[in-house]
Amino acid sequence: MTGRLSMRRLGALTVKETAQIVRDPSTALIAIVLPVLLLFLFGYAVNLDSSKSRIGLVVHGTSADAHSLAGAFRASPFFEVTSAHTVAPLKARLVAGELRGIVVIPEDFGRGRARGAAPPIQIVVDGSQPNVANFTRAYAEGVQRTWAANEAAAEGRTAAAPVELSLRYWYNPALASRFFLVPGAIAIVMTMIGTLLTSLVIAREWERGTMEAMMATPMRMTEFLASKIVPYFVLALLSMAICTALALIAFGVPFRGSVAALLAISVAYLMPSLGQGLLISAATRNQFIASQVALLTGFLPSFMLSGFLFEIASMPRAIQLISYAVPARYFIPGLQTVFLVGDVWALLLPRIAIMLAFGALFFVLCFRITRRSLDR
Repeated sequence: MTGRLSMRRLGALTVKETAQIVRDPSTALIAIVLPVLLLFLFGYAVNLDSSKSRIGLVVHGTSADAHSLAGAFRASPFFEVTSAHTVAPLKARLVAGELRGIVVIPEDFGRGRARGAAPPIQIVVDGSQPNVANFTRAYAEGVQRTWAANEAAAEGRTAAAPVELSLRYWYNPALASRFFLVPGAIAIVMTMIGTLLTSLVIAREWERGTMEAMMATPMRMTEFLASKIVPYFVLALLSMAICTALALIAFGVPFRGSVAALLAISVAYLMPSLGQGLLISAATRNQFIASQVALLTGFLPSFMLSGFLFEIASMPRAIQLISYAVPARYFIPGLQTVFLVGDVWALLLPRIAIMLAFGALFFVLCFRITRRSLDR
């Protein structure tokens, strides 16, 4: 593997690698079909929104106000209400996970309102699922405030409002979780294609015994490694285009950035993703081991430690430090920025630089390991 870099040899090697991809249906399956399935799974099946919570409702009071408030809870589109005379049976269902919360309207609710006081109601929520608990609590408080305002308006007075909140959600006014899940899913798909597929390419040459034949040719190491990357680079960009089209057309995710920004950050992410897969393949020289290592070091960290589903700031400090070594940590926020905010280059450029640095590190290590393997 000596001599000057030859574009003719590089082209021939790239054609050979492309032919292997075409002959292997599993590669096309992973690169084209699996991304589409994953995107639909994350877009439709995974939903962090809470559209309707199951709650229990106990009305101790017999006043008209208490029954009116109970009616407001039953009429709310956010709740599926189960009524009971006491808390005990509802508490058992809350423990069993059948209910997400219990609302208790006290016995003196009507008398308190008659005196002009603000009688509190009790709201108990299941804290084992914090996201659902927050939705349930906020919806219950909203129902009470809306009911109080409507009652005050009907009586010709203004409802007491010590603090008036004006909420506005930037970039995602509907708070639709798929708007940030789908761009994150695209990053997971890119990780699978980049790391998993390329983790097999050099190991496959060793297992099939074709590596020795290639060593007898005058190709250079850079030509060999480049020929292993170019077809998968093109394949990953094709999958990226398909996923982006599905995100826009099928899921209605807004795209406020530019194609140039999307392409820049995607290409930057493919460098560490492809480089990591190639490094794994060169180090293991076994397809089965390489696929397992790629899964453990590529897919799982990208899924768990990138901020895709779990807030990094809420993780232990040691795990937060480890997450800095996960390239997807920089890609996913960048993708979400391009889709939901726009071309904020002040945020994108540092992430692009970090991902390119990761890519350069992986390729240098891969070059050294592959050359050392050939010297054995």
